[in-house]
Amino acid sequence: MVDLKGQFSEIREEVLQSFDEILGSTQFINGPHVHKFADGLSNYLDTKNVIPCANGTDALQIALMALDLKPGDEVITTPFTFVSTAEMIAILGLKPVFVDIKEDTFNIDPEKIKEKISERTKVIIPVHLFGQSADMEAINSIAEENNIYVIEDNAQAIGSTFKFDNGTEKKTGNLGHIGTTSFFPSKNLGCYGDGGAISTDSDELAEKMKSIANHGSHRRYYHDRIGVNSRLDSLQAAVLLAKLPKLDSYNQSRIEAADRYDELFAGVSELTVPFRDPRTRHVFHQYTLKAGSHREKIQNQLAEAGIPFGVYYPVPLHLQKAYSHYGYKSGDMPVSEAMSAEVLSLPMHTTLTAEQQQIIADTVKKAL
Repeated sequence: MVDLKGQFSEIREEVLQSFDEILGSTQFINGPHVHKFADGLSNYLDTKNVIPCANGTDALQIALMALDLKPGDEVITTPFTFVSTAEMIAILGLKPVFVDIKEDTFNIDPEKIKEKISERTKVIIPVHLFGQSADMEAINSIAEENNIYVIEDNAQAIGSTFKFDNGTEKKTGNLGHIGTTSFFPSKNLGCYGDGGAISTDSDELAEKMKSIANHGSHRRYYHDRIGVNSRLDSLQAAVLLAKLPKLDSYNQSRIEAADRYDELFAGVSELTVPFRDPRTRHVFHQYTLKAGSHREKIQNQLAEAGIPFGVYYPVPLHLQKAYSHYGYKSGDMPVSEAMSAEVLSLPMHTTLTAEQQQIIADTVKKAL
């Protein structure tokens, strides 16, 4: 599904040189490479503050902790995403309120958000799924009208953009009050272990989140608030420093690969290729088809040919056992439930060749 080895070959010398510097200096935690990466990502996102942390799940937790929420406060999010989005809401004693998605983009439906707003609603967490921004024009408008925070889950869409009606175009991660992201190795910008970051234009929130990520402390052994231990180590920062200048070209490679897939599947009536919202730059963390009732036979054919594939996500979060006590049942999120039964993701990475894609497409068509 990804080609980390091929990507590493392009940055090998730079990464190994940085590793040698770090190992020689022994500045493994919060060293110069971490600060340099934070500054570089801040410039890239055009946001005032970036706080590196240990992983994308921690980024969500720290962002929520910074908002001084109370147990039982409600956080609206999507059920069609990786579990960490809802996991951090529940861990903090908050209540996840799931809202169904739009069938074309797979992203949270702003019209349905309006139906779930209550006096306890404090935060909306849109997930920019598969590499495409959610409708942040509508989401920000709803949040502003109701005095609600917006935390972007940008783990799958770093480098994507969204264009507002006034012509302003901004990068995802800089569209709400706080942006969170993951640098898991398979991400568009990934390190060689776990890593994450939080972004915000608010200096006040940035100072709180920086403190929370460091045991609630700004000064060693003095703790102003309850915090966690969540730091990006120097070795992972070195990998990210090597990759960050290449992120736009990485994403462009993904877009070109998606274009080729679109052409290969043109006219195949049994499949629906990914929708591209003209307001956002889709950076294709995943290339996800809607295969309808044909998914299983395509999976079997791909498996027989030794071609990897993914189903993201086979069970929406509102139907997961861990969240059953919130009272959701089958039929509550019909679009998410339908997509869970239909979607199929094909290999997508920066070194995917036209020849490989032809083989993949031919195998899919053979199943049909």
